Amino acid sequence: MVYTVYINILPHPGILDPQGKATLSGLHNLGFAGVQEVRIGKRIRLNISAASVEEARQLAEESARKLLANPITEVFSIELEVQPA
Repeated sequence: MVYTVYINILPHPGILDPQGKATLSGLHNLGFAGVQEVRIGKRIRLNISAASVEEARQLAEESARKLLANPITEVFSIELEVQPA
């Protein structure tokens, strides 16, 4: 079965995010005063062939831990969906 996996990566809370700060400032300058915080990250999509949802999730987590996310400065979350046959 093929699974589409999205890995969402953001800076750790408390880590300075200059791009997020600049975006927040820009939004406030445009009148979006209700926006209180902006964190800029990345979203990576993987299509993974695996025997089960658990295996696909495990492969995605391993990929994120070993290559896609920097564990010192970033946190990640995983979303998984099944591709239609």
